[in-house]
Amino acid sequence: MKIEDEIKSTVSLNISKKIILNVLYTQNVITEKFNEILKPFDISSEQYNVLRILRGQKGNPANMCMIQERMLAKTSNTTRLVDKLLLKNLVTRNVCPENRRKIEVLITQKGIEILTEIDPKVIEHENLFSRKLSAEELEQLNILLEKYRN
Repeated sequence: MKIEDEIKSTVSLNISKKIILNVLYTQNVITEKFNEILKPFDISSEQYNVLRILRGQKGNPANMCMIQERMLAKTSNTTRLVDKLLLKNLVTRNVCPENRRKIEVLITQKGIEILTEIDPKVIEHENLFSRKLSAEELEQLNILLEKYRN
């Protein structure tokens, strides 16, 4: 469905506005469906992102700065996110023995187990949005989005 129909626009939109509206609308659709996946696990998409980053550390601690750099939403309050994950026993947070100003964060076994349970649902979610496009179209879309963003 065209973006004009989705938002019920009665005015003609120039191509730049259509693209922005299309990207924003598509992001909202993807986010809503993704949040439905996470709801039973009582974690937000930002908390999921932190857990995913920590799992990628393969047992090595991450500091707050490194987590912030890797976040999809750069405006996220990393300290608050880690605090919430700490309360759910999904991460641990310790002072670095070599540098007392540095905080080290590790994913717990419970955090890994939750991600393991979520993983197939995330793959299904990703495939849901990709299924109508060929492999070539998916590559082209990715290239165009990166080009558009940069």
